[in-house]
Amino acid sequence: MDDSGTMKRADTDMGRVIAKLQELGAKPLGTQSVEETRKGPTPADAVKALLKDEGKDPDALMAQMKVAKQDITYSGPSGDLPARVYKPEGAQGALPVVVFYHGGGWVIADINTYEASAMALAKKANAVVVSVEYRHAPEHKFPAAHEDAIAAYSWVLKNAQSFGGDPTRVAVAGESAGGNLAANVAIAAREGKFQQPAHMLLIYPVAGTDMTTASYKENENAIPLSKQAMEWFAKNTVQSEADLKDPRLNLIQANLKDLPDATVITAEIDPLMTEGKTLSEKLKAAGSKVTYQNFEGATHEFFGMTPAVADADKAQDLAARELKEAFSAKTTGSTTTRSGEKKQ
Repeated sequence: MDDSGTMKRADTDMGRVIAKLQELGAKPLGTQSVEETRKGPTPADAVKALLKDEGKDPDALMAQMKVAKQDITYSGPSGDLPARVYKPEGAQGALPVVVFYHGGGWVIADINTYEASAMALAKKANAVVVSVEYRHAPEHKFPAAHEDAIAAYSWVLKNAQSFGGDPTRVAVAGESAGGNLAANVAIAAREGKFQQPAHMLLIYPVAGTDMTTASYKENENAIPLSKQAMEWFAKNTVQSEADLKDPRLNLIQANLKDLPDATVITAEIDPLMTEGKTLSEKLKAAGSKVTYQNFEGATHEFFGMTPAVADADKAQDLAARELKEAFSAKTTGSTTTRSGEKKQ
């Protein structure tokens, strides 16, 4: 039973995924232990189940994308961590690279959960996508994931050629908590004076710690992400309340000057919509060229839901166009940000 209003507001195809998620027995995030939550069905599982109901084979659909994948490891601060390289089959020459950070509130999910997003970006942007794992809370509290995210990016810069990537054209991308990590990598590159990402693709990023924004109020009980879920993620991630003021978590209060251009994608039925929009505005004000698009009738997690959700395909196409444009403009290892916003 959906008492959140999500089904009434969601587009028909989006609503079918949410209904299937509930049919699979998904419990509201924040109502179970970490261990139980990690075992529960995900929105990605709901998409696969829905496709099977329609007589479609999710694995065959993935195979039709003709994207090869290879499991690797990268060197993190606490040892080797898993990553997966996605590369369009038959690609010639050194391809641009996207370092992709998955979502899950820094607590749940992994590179498998977000495989559809990584594969789609590899195919549509004609790029090598390196989807990286990072240490999860509560076993590893903030800022462990952020430290790993920076290490993963640095590792890719050094090793891109080993998997057919061009180390002078490396972008960052992420969904939700991963969007936060992607932006923080760009900030760390500026602070550490090492190679800036060619672009930031930030998909419904965790960009603030204020849970009283307009979208938090409107989507307090939304599915799959609610205010209760975000409170639960925060409680499991931070070491103390003071961490919530850290600009790495409260991104909209961070110094956003001299960062790469960005694409920010948000969903209407999502507590994070307001902070994502605010981040796009603050990045633009700080000098980055920003493309922002909100998808009405879509919920958090929609980006990887092709072919079940039409908006996912549109969002992926937008992201791929933006990445391709950034890669084509980038002929050296330096990034110049430009003022102004590109209109859709």
